Amino acid sequence: MLTLSNVRKSYGDLVAVDGLSLTVAEGEIFGLLGPNGAGKSTTVHMAVGLLPPDAGTVTIGDLGPPTHADVRRMLGVAPQALALYDELTGDENLRFLGQMYGLSGARLSARVDAVLALVGLTDRRRDRASTYSGGMKRRLNLAAALVHEPRLLLLDEPTVGVDPQSRNAILDQILALRAAGHTIVYTTHYMEEAARLCDRVGIVDHGKLLAVDTVEGLIRAHGGRPVLVAQTDAGERRIETDDPVRALTELSASHRVDDFHVARASLEQVFLNLTGRRLRD
Repeated sequence: MLTLSNVRKSYGDLVAVDGLSLTVAEGEIFGLLGPNGAGKSTTVHMAVGLLPPDAGTVTIGDLGPPTHADVRRMLGVAPQALALYDELTGDENLRFLGQMYGLSGARLSARVDAVLALVGLTDRRRDRASTYSGGMKRRLNLAAALVHEPRLLLLDEPTVGVDPQSRNAILDQILALRAAGHTIVYTTHYMEEAARLCDRVGIVDHGKLLAVDTVEGLIRAHGGRPVLVAQTDAGERRIETDDPVRALTELSASHRVDDFHVARASLEQVFLNLTGRRLRD
């Protein structure tokens, strides 16, 4: 559904995306993870046609590049910066954006009703967006990306700054969209979201794709071995091992073990192993 082939984008001397290639399959949720400044947003902007690549190609399904208006109609985008009109109601926001995509009449009304129901805002549809909470605005932002029934949906940090209930609702809605056949590209800083949602994850840094696989595949390849953490009569012991039971048995033979647990690798550990622990601004 989305193919980026050796795309590159620079801003003066700054190389934001450096020969990145990836393919997103139809019907999957593809997670794009990376530190601040890694090139995620630039990649998304090229994928939707907002920025032309300096080199390489972007193709949407079998339709062609997103620089063509008819191809862009197949895309839905929920940007991190809310794309809403505060002085319009929820209903008016969606009707306006639906009309921009060529919807009208009964079809427009049906789509507005459907996406408001999906994001749980039907009872607030007549209220101005300025009166919505942060979580409600995020849900309306998602509805705006869906009103024209896009084949490919790009969500850029869609849960930033929302409360846990709204975040959970948005994640449930995204899973429902995949079940309905949508293809989704999902950028996030939240590792638990990527682990919960994504069929595959790509990790980007310095404009390059460092690794791409299922979450389980990334952990196996880049997470490191499990660590047995034991509290003994000689203090804490940490033993990296592929066989924690055997390691615990051997440790118990020479020390009293008062407590223990096995720390297994996570997607966060993979992320840090690949991108480093240095702070990014």
